Amino acid sequence: MNSLTDQQLIQDYAGHRSETAFAELVRRHIDIVYSAALRMVRDAHLAEDVTQGVFVALARNARQLAGHPVLSGWLHRTARNLAANAVRTDVRRRVREQEAATMNELLSSASDAFWEHIAPLLDDALGELSEADHDALLLRYFERKSAQEMAQILGISDEAAQKRVNRAVERLRDYFSKRNVTIGASGLAVVISANAVQAAPVGLTTAISAAAMLAGTAASTSTAIAVTKTIAMTLLQKTLITAMLAAVAGMGIYEASQASQLRQQNQALQQQQLTLAEQLRQLQRERDEATNRLAGLHDEFAKIKNNDLELVKLRGQLAQARGLNAKAAENDSREAMLKSWLAREDQLKQLVQQYPAKAIPEFQLLSEQQWLDAAMNAKLDTDKDVQQELANLRHTAENNFASQAEEALSKYLKANNDQFPTDLSQLQPYFSSPMDNAILQRWEIAPRSANPGVGVGDTIITEKAAVDESLDSRWAIGPNGYGASNYQPPEISTAIATLAPAVKAYAAANNGSQPTDPSQILPFLTTPEQQAAYQTLLKQSSKNQTPQ
Repeated sequence: MNSLTDQQLIQDYAGHRSETAFAELVRRHIDIVYSAALRMVRDAHLAEDVTQGVFVALARNARQLAGHPVLSGWLHRTARNLAANAVRTDVRRRVREQEAATMNELLSSASDAFWEHIAPLLDDALGELSEADHDALLLRYFERKSAQEMAQILGISDEAAQKRVNRAVERLRDYFSKRNVTIGASGLAVVISANAVQAAPVGLTTAISAAAMLAGTAASTSTAIAVTKTIAMTLLQKTLITAMLAAVAGMGIYEASQASQLRQQNQALQQQQLTLAEQLRQLQRERDEATNRLAGLHDEFAKIKNNDLELVKLRGQLAQARGLNAKAAENDSREAMLKSWLAREDQLKQLVQQYPAKAIPEFQLLSEQQWLDAAMNAKLDTDKDVQQELANLRHTAENNFASQAEEALSKYLKANNDQFPTDLSQLQPYFSSPMDNAILQRWEIAPRSANPGVGVGDTIITEKAAVDESLDSRWAIGPNGYGASNYQPPEISTAIATLAPAVKAYAAANNGSQPTDPSQILPFLTTPEQQAAYQTLLKQSSKNQTPQ
């Protein structure tokens, strides 16, 4: 179950009512949901109720969510809605308790730790972001996904994923700044990453899974079983071949946006927040009245108990000292965490020096933030882990080069009547800063057939050779952008290139639509070579699905 995606687990639960699949979804996301609920309702028991309600809603809406790309985003928004309702229902009962808690709070020293200022505002701030920025932050700092993992989930490049996270953090920082909470973007990212997700109470996962299963069973009224005819090709074969054919055209199928529905939900939530804000202001006025009454009592107490003044002062100093000690301990913990990350960054850089054969000159294009991100998520326990982390670094560094090279190529083509350069040195004047020749020597100008998996033009810029073909991606840079694909055996690359005309012919006959089933291009195979290439891909897919 751990290897399945959220979407696969939801589909399994929606189609088969799999308790195991639903329990795995709860295990993955319960900490995020409980932490968001706890921040908003500020009560552990009420947060448990809200968390349970969120997963009951997930069980009831499993079929509609089967195609949702970022499940954590939907869960967070649902938690905000349910938490707002819970607070509104519970607020009158809490008035007197809040008054007493406020009076007690006035007797203690306030802490100026960043998290204490950020936590009450964090979820409202997330709600102000666009869906794209909101989901990017949830993936990066709540689910602790790397930039590469985010890019795969969101269907964008690594650089675009990182830029989206940086933009979202900057907008959060502006939101907090307008509310007199001043913190830098890097510091805000560290604080959120360290504090945003807290462990849910033991046993809550089991209780929610049981309740949600009951709700899902009640909502399900009938199950229809359809019998389809047996086909010669297995589903896995079709999937693999279709993916290869789609790569020729460089086209992707993306999920339709639900932005209109989300905007309506956001407007409804904002209206609820306005009502809640008025109730909170009423509580603040009552608190201020209680504060004034308490101040009067203190004055009378001081007149009657002058002899006890020193004792009161000593108690206040003791409370302040305890607060300072707690703050110092918290700062020490954060400082230790930062030192640990920096130490891991140094360890990663030392590994690059220990494995010079696994290093590439593009490493000089990595930013300090990219080194730190890689160190924060790195697993370095075994040699296999080390090789994978070095491959991840190469992927990020080559992505940086591809981005700069694509921009330089675009400028060159514009200045030379769309004529492709014959040597990479011709691009040197068009880079925003001089590019190291050692980097350019790793790349070459080649026809599209050298890397048919990425459709960015008939002539491309690609690597001459991989450092590790089993782990590395092969990049292609052309007039239509850049991208990467896995290294393919020569016969597979040749077969894909041979089938390209048949795919184009199908698209031309179907208003530009790409084939969704391999058999759809059979009428467009006009040569023996194309027939042979089709069989080559079919045999390769059969080999891939055969158990080893």
